[in-house]
Amino acid sequence: MSTATRTDTQAPALHVADSHDLIRVHGARVNNLKDVSIEIPKRRLTVFTGVSGSGKSSLVFSTIAAESQRLINETYSAFVQGFMPTLARPEVDVLEGLTTAIIVDQQRMGADPRSTVGTATDANAMLRILFSRLGQPHIGSPKAFSFNVASISGAGAVTLERAGQTVKEQRSFSITGGMCPRCEGRGSVTDIDRTQLYDDSKSLSEGALTIPGYKAGGWNYRLYSESGFFDPDKPIRTYTKKELHDFLHREPTKMKIAGINMTYEGLIPRIQKSFLAKDREAMQPHIREFVDRAVTFTTCPECDGTRLSEAARSSRIGGISIADACAMQISDLAAWVRGLDEPSVAPLLTTLGHTLDSFVEIGLGYLSLDRPAGTLSGGEAQRVKMIRHLGSSLTDTTYVFDEPTTGLHPHDIQRMNSLLLRLRDKGNTVLVVEHKPETIVIADHVVDLGPGAGTAGGTVCFEGTVEGLRTGGTITGRHFDDRAALKETVRTPTGALEIRGATAHNLRDVDVDIPLGVLAVVTGVAGSGKSSLVHGSLPQQSGAAGAGVVSIDQGAIRGSRRSNPATYTGLLDPIRKAFAKANGVKPALFSANSEGACPNCNGAGVVYTDLAVMAGVATTCEECEGKRFQAAVLDYHLGGRDISEVLAMSVTEAEEFFGAGEARTPAAHAILTRLADVGLGYLNIGQPLTTLSGGERQRLKLATHMADKGGVYILDEPTTGLHLADVEQLLGLLDRLVDSGKSVIVVEHHQAVMAHADWIIDLGPGAGHDGGRIVFEGTPADLVAARSTLTGEHLAAYVGA
Repeated sequence: MSTATRTDTQAPALHVADSHDLIRVHGARVNNLKDVSIEIPKRRLTVFTGVSGSGKSSLVFSTIAAESQRLINETYSAFVQGFMPTLARPEVDVLEGLTTAIIVDQQRMGADPRSTVGTATDANAMLRILFSRLGQPHIGSPKAFSFNVASISGAGAVTLERAGQTVKEQRSFSITGGMCPRCEGRGSVTDIDRTQLYDDSKSLSEGALTIPGYKAGGWNYRLYSESGFFDPDKPIRTYTKKELHDFLHREPTKMKIAGINMTYEGLIPRIQKSFLAKDREAMQPHIREFVDRAVTFTTCPECDGTRLSEAARSSRIGGISIADACAMQISDLAAWVRGLDEPSVAPLLTTLGHTLDSFVEIGLGYLSLDRPAGTLSGGEAQRVKMIRHLGSSLTDTTYVFDEPTTGLHPHDIQRMNSLLLRLRDKGNTVLVVEHKPETIVIADHVVDLGPGAGTAGGTVCFEGTVEGLRTGGTITGRHFDDRAALKETVRTPTGALEIRGATAHNLRDVDVDIPLGVLAVVTGVAGSGKSSLVHGSLPQQSGAAGAGVVSIDQGAIRGSRRSNPATYTGLLDPIRKAFAKANGVKPALFSANSEGACPNCNGAGVVYTDLAVMAGVATTCEECEGKRFQAAVLDYHLGGRDISEVLAMSVTEAEEFFGAGEARTPAAHAILTRLADVGLGYLNIGQPLTTLSGGERQRLKLATHMADKGGVYILDEPTTGLHLADVEQLLGLLDRLVDSGKSVIVVEHHQAVMAHADWIIDLGPGAGHDGGRIVFEGTPADLVAARSTLTGEHLAAYVGA
């Protein structure tokens, strides 16, 4: 084979295929974007920054990533597309140079009670195969080790057509599953306190049932009172044994009630299906309160919380059962897997070892595979989702990250940065929405959106290098090198919450006094036990002390496109009442979800047309022109404005409007003042919740809870999704809370909040079983001076000490 030699010395002409090295966006108008046009370099790390609500997510997720996913979905047949989520084309004139987008967002993982870290990352699936091949005694296929598969068996006759004849044969089958029969793979069993379900001194006719949704006269109630199994006028305590069994435990029975076909079922199984099948966090507050009152969850006595059947727990590899393996800390499990020398399953061991090593590398080695997925924080959930991409051999794809440093200690941020750079160096385009200067610094290209939030944002203020951003004069540029200084003087505590012998999760018998009347910060590396200490031990203590505790966690706000800040905060109630009083009509007219709704669009403001496999089309309702109310309702005014004009106001305008004059409404004004206090003055009070960014939702939640009559506020990472400029405002708010006599306890990694604290409690020294101890408690100045912990070193570097 001869090798051709080049004689010309000219550089080869650029191949036309190599000219597509930019993602071009032209005229993007999603949410608050104002005709944004931008060019993003491919195979580089681009960071998008800007104040919370400036349009970062609208540009990166709702425009670039959404269109990439839509185009990929369109390559499948219409039949397959019918099973996939339909995505509308984003409002944008030109989008060129897109590559396959892989989105790693901050959505909390499904909080299904059966979902664990192992099932969410496929590590359990590999472990099950491993045990089915090597476990002694051998008990069956991988299904025999799955706590989601029940053991079933059956037998019967089947009719077959064979050679023109009908033949009957006897067949039997059995499936061996690994589900614990007592708790059905949930790990905990529920005991229901009957006294909370009904008052046994009353009869059903007298309204004995005390369950939410079981109002006298309602269908749920009539199902029992008109079932005919017992006399509705007889007090429940006088029921016979059979009547009580029919009332509480009867299996499903079809019957007619008032001429309607219904299925009757005993009260307890019905409650288990309707209330207990849902995750507690997903319940409405009044139902959650009922479940907390009526139901006690205890570890399943049969499987000891492992969710697995006795047979699945009896099969072992070298003395370790699959339940033991799932309960190990992942860093230890990875070492155990590496120690197995079995050539027959070598490819499986390699892949499983690689997955477990990815956990350790990304800083989640302290988790265990049996940890319920719903208990992971937003940052942990995001990193669990990253695991499947770490060892991927794909190149030339676009990875889109939503604040990957959320919930990370400064010590762990370096690790995350090196991961992002590694993905880029494999030839991928990495787009990151981020606020932390430590991550912005490593960007090849920075896009700063703003200048403000909401309607004041949506434009590109700056694009270029990090150095250019520093001198660019934008809000991000001006605050980029901001460093909160340590306080000159710290407040004196007025008392203390005493925690003694805390052992939740990885805590090692911790004794600590959390000072009251000051701003106390609990910090430490991810997985060191901060949340276990604060959420696991505090509420009981403070209950004893009689101080009301208001706990604001990172749980997502649940709301449909009909929900908005006015409905979520309860602001709409006083507004409706004020309108009703001023016009002498009933308040329900001023609700777009009730009597005042436009009949054409049912109060949604838009009419949705479902086009099957194509993306649905939403058109503004012609009758109400998007105002959501009937024309007659808009004739009623308060202070010269109709209800749709009031809902279109920003928080700042509405605060002024309801603060004085004819429209003065103190109840509404108080809620609006709280919204303005947390920095949401620019939000429209009628804007759908689905259009709010993560940081805005977090602050909306904070504003709602600020009215609670609590003496102790617990905030879980309140700086999540906040721009450097917004963090200053948050610190001012925390100060005002403390100065008004409240005690504020913050679980936080942000150095500005640590520096601003009066008292710091640092947990560590590591994560998982290397953590769970108090490594420092004292003032921030002492922590910086001592530099005895990882937090101390990073805080000292931050304040320049």
